[in-house]
Amino acid sequence: MNLLPILKKIRRHIHKNPELSNKEFKTADFVEKILKENGIKTYRLCKTGVIGILEGKKKSYGRTKTVALRADLDALPIREKNTHSYKSQNPGVMHACGHDGNTTILLGAAMILSKQTEEFSGKIQFTFQLDEETAGGSKKMIKAGVLSKNKVDCILGVHVSPWVKTGKVALKYGAMMAGVDKFVIEIKGLLGHGAYPHLSKDPIVAASEFVSSLQTIVSRRINPIEPAVVTVGKIEGGSQYNIIADKVTLVGTVRTFSLQTRDFIKKEMINRLEGICKSYSMEYTFDYQLLNSPLINTSSIVDVCLETAKECYGEKNVVLLEHPSMGGEDFAEYLKEIKGAFIYVGTSSNEKTSYPWHHEKFDMDETALPKGAELLAEIAKRFLSGMDV
Repeated sequence: MNLLPILKKIRRHIHKNPELSNKEFKTADFVEKILKENGIKTYRLCKTGVIGILEGKKKSYGRTKTVALRADLDALPIREKNTHSYKSQNPGVMHACGHDGNTTILLGAAMILSKQTEEFSGKIQFTFQLDEETAGGSKKMIKAGVLSKNKVDCILGVHVSPWVKTGKVALKYGAMMAGVDKFVIEIKGLLGHGAYPHLSKDPIVAASEFVSSLQTIVSRRINPIEPAVVTVGKIEGGSQYNIIADKVTLVGTVRTFSLQTRDFIKKEMINRLEGICKSYSMEYTFDYQLLNSPLINTSSIVDVCLETAKECYGEKNVVLLEHPSMGGEDFAEYLKEIKGAFIYVGTSSNEKTSYPWHHEKFDMDETALPKGAELLAEIAKRFLSGMDV
């Protein structure tokens, strides 16, 4: 079966019709339609999450297993600046992270496996997740029974990567991506005229001092060999050039790989915020949200993925990542519950397909999609073969 023209058509349809997190209704309908056309039973979770179930027909002499394969459906609030024929038709919304490619690869795997049911026993659960971009979808799906309903034993996630060349696949033992936290801080001052600062309380000055102070948490308070990032991504305050603001809001993120480092940074932030605000006679609010955990792959599952990838791609085309990424991925929540691994499929072949995730010109080399689908299908069959992992 020549999957490339089929998968190109699927991916371009999804890319042209992106939908934001928790609004993936048409995308879910489209995915469900393709699964049903391939004889795969489906049901919904959390309205826009789609689950497909395929049962193997090979005779089993012991307990059968269930393996889940996962891709994400949602797009980003980004205005696309590409000019190709399949660019987004939804202004201000774009598949700039490759979820259209991830979904297409998983659909390709479903097509392959639907014709190979005599080769495996047990179940394969095709998991199309809503709301990855706001780091909430996996938790919702888990709560709704995505792992428990079919007693999933192992889960595999796939993601296209502009940092890996087409024809290659990348894997990582252990910690692969960071835990992601979000903080929202409001520093409350006293409104006043810019010409009379002594009669007001300027929260912009306090906020500036706090942002500068944050820079030394990682550089001077964390062990240099422990990865950590503290970033303020948004500052909002003030209305006119000659008016001292009454409040300033700061929004940012903390990225870590250990609970101890995460807790230490949070406490350090509070101490500094409290001290600075006290010195300026100001009040503050501090909201700290744990969005998702560090993504830590199961070594025994990576072993299976690695050997299968070498067979599918050739040993020289399998990349073992040396360092983890400070980026986050809510697939990590599944790995807190069961065994599994996350896989990067390379989709970069030239300048146009090498823009980073979340870029307004993000695109991918679609010739990589069938091979990624074949890899997922082969790993699933190998896991269901009875291999003890």
